[in-house]
Amino acid sequence: MKLKEKIQQHLNRAFGPQQSQKIVHGGKWVFYFVAIGIIAGLGSVLFHTLCVLGSHYFMDFIAGYRPPSPAGEHHFLLPTHTPFNRWILLFLPAIGGIFSGWLVYTFAPEAEGHGTDAAIEAYHHKGGFIRGRVPIIKTIASAITLTTGGSGGREGPIAQIGAGFGSFLATKLNLTSRERRIMMAAGISAGVGSIFRAPLAGALFAAEVLYKDPEIESEIIIPAGISSVVAYCVFCLFFGWGTLFDSPDFKFQNPVELGPYIVLAFVLVATGVFYVKAFYGVSRLFKAFNVPNHIKPAIGGLCTGIIGFFLPQTLAFGYGFAQGAINNELTIPFLFLLAVGKVMTTSFSIGSGGSGGVFGPSVVIGGAMGGVVGKIFHYLMPGIVTQPGAFVIVGMAGFFTAVSNTPISTIIFVSEMTNSYHLLLPSLLVCSLTYLLGSRWTIYEKQVQNKVASPAHTGEFFVDILQDIHVHDLVDSVYKVETVPYHYSFSDFKKFFSETGQHYFPVVNKEKRLVQIFSINDIRGILFKPELNDVIRMIDIGNSEIISTTFEENLNSVLNKFTMKNIDSLPVVQSDDPGILLGMLNRRAVIALYNAKVSDMKGRTKTTDSSVKEEITIKSPSVMLVDDEVAYVKAVAKRLERRNIKTIQAFNGAECVAKLKTNIKPDVIILDVKMPGMDGLETLKEINKIAPLTEVIMLTGHTKLESATTLMELGAFDYLTKPFDIEQLVSKVKVAARKKWTQENKIKAVLKKKTLS
Repeated sequence: MKLKEKIQQHLNRAFGPQQSQKIVHGGKWVFYFVAIGIIAGLGSVLFHTLCVLGSHYFMDFIAGYRPPSPAGEHHFLLPTHTPFNRWILLFLPAIGGIFSGWLVYTFAPEAEGHGTDAAIEAYHHKGGFIRGRVPIIKTIASAITLTTGGSGGREGPIAQIGAGFGSFLATKLNLTSRERRIMMAAGISAGVGSIFRAPLAGALFAAEVLYKDPEIESEIIIPAGISSVVAYCVFCLFFGWGTLFDSPDFKFQNPVELGPYIVLAFVLVATGVFYVKAFYGVSRLFKAFNVPNHIKPAIGGLCTGIIGFFLPQTLAFGYGFAQGAINNELTIPFLFLLAVGKVMTTSFSIGSGGSGGVFGPSVVIGGAMGGVVGKIFHYLMPGIVTQPGAFVIVGMAGFFTAVSNTPISTIIFVSEMTNSYHLLLPSLLVCSLTYLLGSRWTIYEKQVQNKVASPAHTGEFFVDILQDIHVHDLVDSVYKVETVPYHYSFSDFKKFFSETGQHYFPVVNKEKRLVQIFSINDIRGILFKPELNDVIRMIDIGNSEIISTTFEENLNSVLNKFTMKNIDSLPVVQSDDPGILLGMLNRRAVIALYNAKVSDMKGRTKTTDSSVKEEITIKSPSVMLVDDEVAYVKAVAKRLERRNIKTIQAFNGAECVAKLKTNIKPDVIILDVKMPGMDGLETLKEINKIAPLTEVIMLTGHTKLESATTLMELGAFDYLTKPFDIEQLVSKVKVAARKKWTQENKIKAVLKKKTLS
């Protein structure tokens, strides 16, 4: 017996089948998030090491430029004795831009710019998918850009590195888009939380940065928290524990001081608008340049170098100058030029296509402007503003809130980075004001307004009318299926397959207990490979992670399960023993019930095309049954009429066509493929000519996949294999009829519009 099965048995005995399944499921996800945290933490270690080495050899050894470091970072290489050379510093960012641009635009163009925006776009529009090569290219390109003098931060690169690994892992595990998005967001939090030594803020940032409105993506907070804590621990094992910045014991003790803080908020918003407009103005300018993308970062690097020639403090990271501002060591002119110059060097370095983040520069810019305001008010009212350094910390938080729409995570970020929690009150005031005043502008242009506007949440905001309806209310729709013994060879299964109309196949063990399930799609690749007939056993094909339901479960949860893996049928099992199979529930039965409930609530439902909204009256569909077996047609008709579906009967293709020509127009035609005389396929062609809006459901006696494809190509709406479950037929009829009514309504709307015009 396999180890996995032994563990499952022990858990079943200890906690019961249902609880043990929850434990296994939860343990599996915790393992995934811990793995993301470990890899993201190691990625942060690698990226930070590359940045330290690059800064040492490029800026120190070559140009003789040694910017100060924040209190929480220490170089592990002794400084060189190279004298400071402004001329080398002038061209060094351009040289870095050449290599960075070639690397990015040759191998992974999506790695250009600030990586957080790319991760946000992947979350909303790409199902969380990021190409596996992106984190590698982003790491190297960002390290080159930032250590040759380019102005940028670490959050963008490390966010894309962590997100890239989360996406890669989810893709390899064949998880759903929703699960991949969650793992991608966990990667963002792990990377950002570790490299800035702010694990709580990293988790909140990943959940908050996705939207312009003050919304939190709640489903990712716990996964992000786990990954962020693990990554932070991994990073600190290499570089020591503590905070990025060191700050005096600032305390807010005078309410009158809130006045200068309000002034600070307005200053930060104005600076933030300048930052956003400068950044995207430069970005649009470089996109308009008719030069190869590969050399645009070099041009941007040259512009950065020109500014750095006069203001070298605006190059690279600049965290050491933010530390100096906190310690009240810098003058007002120096701080003001640092803020303005940093806006421009960041715009040229990253906006031109270079690789780096925008959070780091925002910390420096906001801190510098906070220092300017704090020093001015300290000069004007020294008895009230006693600690100008406190304005630096609040300025960091307020400025990034103004340009990112992330007030909550930013307050926590700055508090964790500076180990200063006594300034939460002024930080909350300033961040609230900067968010309200600056929410129109954002440095993350891929943010969407809110969850309703996110493609990732399409379909989640329908009226929740299924919450109080349970599976036992659909007991008539739960149909019996034949099970497949787990010891069957594939050859045995193919004989079974040829005699059944099932699409899903539960696998049972010797005790007739449900152990696996698979669908037609799972065997598509091996169905026509006879050499595998006696090699493969059904136990090798089935999926042991069964998504099932019970009679007690509400249909809202059931519908979520259908969409989770995009499956059409769920096994219904006994609530106290998931090994006992009671039947299968089809997704269309649930959707049909949903539509019926909506109809009951509204009486009428609306359909919308691009230009007109028109109402469709809910009515019972009409069906024409076409089959040469008279008794069979009458039996099916009787069962349909019990379900309030009107029927018309025809016993061959010619009779069907004749009735259609007499202006009998049913909503749906149920047509047998094999009939004497005019067969089903010929009849289908005639139907498409005479009644093109009428939907056709074909009845076939076999399940060969190529025949189903042929039917669809000839214009059939759907097909069923004999013998079929009546509820399957009813569900297909209702969906087909609604499609026909919608098409008719659109045509009427167009004709009405033409008449009016």
